[in-house]
Amino acid sequence: MRHTLRVLGVGLLMAAALVVRPVDASAQVVQSLNLSIGAFLPRGEDARVANDVWLKDVPIYRFEVKDFTGAEVSGEWNFAFGNRVEVGLGGAFYQRTVPTSYRDYTNPNGSEIESQFKLRTIPVSGVVRLMPIGNAGSFQPYIGGGVALINWHYSEVGDFIDFNDNNNVYHARYVADGTKAGPVFLAGFHAPIGGDVWAITVEGRYTRAEGDLSTNDFLGSKIDLGGTSLRFGVLLRF
Repeated sequence: MRHTLRVLGVGLLMAAALVVRPVDASAQVVQSLNLSIGAFLPRGEDARVANDVWLKDVPIYRFEVKDFTGAEVSGEWNFAFGNRVEVGLGGAFYQRTVPTSYRDYTNPNGSEIESQFKLRTIPVSGVVRLMPIGNAGSFQPYIGGGVALINWHYSEVGDFIDFNDNNNVYHARYVADGTKAGPVFLAGFHAPIGGDVWAITVEGRYTRAEGDLSTNDFLGSKIDLGGTSLRFGVLLRF
């Protein structure tokens, strides 16, 4: 992971240097605020890390990984250097609770053995956007990348079966949290609204990271925090 982040950082700096070179050294730095709402889509079952807890849970519980797709809100402060490079620092919030029950087991009275799985992430990211064409008053497509520091919290709460104790049903709350860093890759565009002050923004982000879980509490030793964010927002330049 450290090697990946180092290579990503060096690559972005080199690309930024190539783009910035033709920009006038006296170009004004323009600041902007971007507020967005969208959705976070976790990585699918075929792409998740080994020993991921959801991969272990899916055969036993009634849910699918895609059920954790949910709303995400974000905000970012940006610094544009000329018309070609923009550096951003921002944060986002995502939380999703998925109710579930055992696929093949019920209570003695026939009712479902129910629980709730919940994931919350608060990523803080620093990114660089490279804009090959356009300016603040026109359509600006871009690509870029950076690093995200993801604060995460995961829990499984409800009724569970102790298969080592005559299938006894008991109530419990299993919780894990932490902070992990991972690379971010992004692409999108700015579309002006009647001038160079306001703009509509559309962006897709792909993040890679994983958290560590205790196998004494969970079926898997990892939780894959990676996925795709689709963001739609408004940008105000100062």
